Amino acid sequence: MIYLLLFWDFLKIGFFTVGGGLATLPFLYELAGRYDWFTEAQVADMVAVAECTPGPLAINMATYAGVQAGGIPGGIIATLALALPSLLVSLLVCTVLARWAKGNSIQRIFAGIRPAVAGLISSIAISMVLLAILGINSLGQSIAFDYKALIFFLLLLPAVFLLKKHPILYVAVGAVVGILFRI
Repeated sequence: MIYLLLFWDFLKIGFFTVGGGLATLPFLYELAGRYDWFTEAQVADMVAVAECTPGPLAINMATYAGVQAGGIPGGIIATLALALPSLLVSLLVCTVLARWAKGNSIQRIFAGIRPAVAGLISSIAISMVLLAILGINSLGQSIAFDYKALIFFLLLLPAVFLLKKHPILYVAVGAVVGILFRI
């Protein structure tokens, strides 16, 4: 039964997620609240692991979530279910865009989609900061404030914008800092 639930939930996520891997996070948080497959804190871990592994972020997170929920078969099912809508919709959209890409209607559609996706991603970024730094989950409950994580975040954020290095470097630095300072 869990495999059917994984397939159905990740198929829905695949159909309704627009904007890349981070846009799947609201759906994963919702799953964490509905099932005991993984916790909200583990969703944050999924992002960290998915950023460290090659491949698309959403696919990596679906694999991680599926393994957490149903072992290796669960990871395979969640990954395939998440990818299937993208494949089908991409084929359809590419066919349509090849014919009408320069039309005003298509341009207006994209003009409306971009801010909606930016809002989704921004809300998740704020939720992750609240959870990882301030220890506040999506229900507004305080878990544990971590001043070391806050200091590291405040040092790393400007470095990301100023140095513009590859993301894996920041993830690796985060891992080392976590080990050394027990963040």
